[in-house]
Amino acid sequence: MIDLKKPEIQFALDAVRQASLLVRQVQLEMVTANLTKVDSSPVTVADFASQALVAHLLDAAFPEDPLVAEEDAHSLRASNQQDLLARVTGYVGRFRPDANPEAVCDWIDRGQAQPASRFWTLDPIDGTKGYLRGDQYAIALALVEDGQVQIGVLGCPNLSDGYRPDFEGPGSLVIAARGEGSWTTSLAQAHDFDRLHVSDRSISSLARMLRSFESGHTNVDQIDRLAEVMGVQVQPIRMDSQAKYAILAAGKGDVLLRLLSPDRPDYREKIWDQAAGSLVVEEAGGQVTDIRGKALDFSAGKELVNNQGVVATNCFLHPAVLSALNTVLNE
Repeated sequence: MIDLKKPEIQFALDAVRQASLLVRQVQLEMVTANLTKVDSSPVTVADFASQALVAHLLDAAFPEDPLVAEEDAHSLRASNQQDLLARVTGYVGRFRPDANPEAVCDWIDRGQAQPASRFWTLDPIDGTKGYLRGDQYAIALALVEDGQVQIGVLGCPNLSDGYRPDFEGPGSLVIAARGEGSWTTSLAQAHDFDRLHVSDRSISSLARMLRSFESGHTNVDQIDRLAEVMGVQVQPIRMDSQAKYAILAAGKGDVLLRLLSPDRPDYREKIWDQAAGSLVVEEAGGQVTDIRGKALDFSAGKELVNNQGVVATNCFLHPAVLSALNTVLNE
């Protein structure tokens, strides 16, 4: 069982739980059926509010630890963004009564630290398109020490039992600690923890591929071709965000890929997009590498500059996926 008495684990669970409840509330109140494609205000409010809340909680729990996160408050401080700042402050204030506009901006900017020998990394909302559709998204927080992820937590408000899409359920927290496995519990009240295990599927044609709706950060054509080379006969599971890592860890999917987009050949993954989810999969018995089979290197800054793309599997299928991928990339 995971050591729930460890202060870092207590903090990570509490912070992600509170941030998940906050952003779910924003989604319920601001995401509507008639939301236009250009209106991203709900996710903007939720992103800022989530990061502010987690940063404030980190300041109380581990004031010396840096936070490396996605957002900064520069735009919020502009005179023409006061209405947006007021909304963000209002949502943070539901969880922290001492919130005020200046403090909220300062909390957000706490996330602009540089990686150190020990730091936390946060994606305040991973899967923004899913969030705006009222679909899947995740809050992802990880502790990195000496370039190695030690704790990873995913808050998945629209998953139940760590893997089942459920838009009226309590939501899920998924946590992994190095050497202690991957576990899931209810977002509503973290008490009973169930251990997660990847599948034992080893037949390539039966591989359940986890694919995004969003295509901007991957190469759809190459993934289609890889499935063809592997002889995959199973329909993919489509889902946004690091929630896919939870599905893989729970054994409900088998393969997850992030390939280089043809429009962004020099793109490198941000650490907050992969840190928590990668540990969740590894501690459930899976394997995570880049497209060349190299382990992900979290010691090189805010981006995985020493890696290209991401390949996550249940471990049993990893050699077959890398082999097929090598074929596809050399065509």
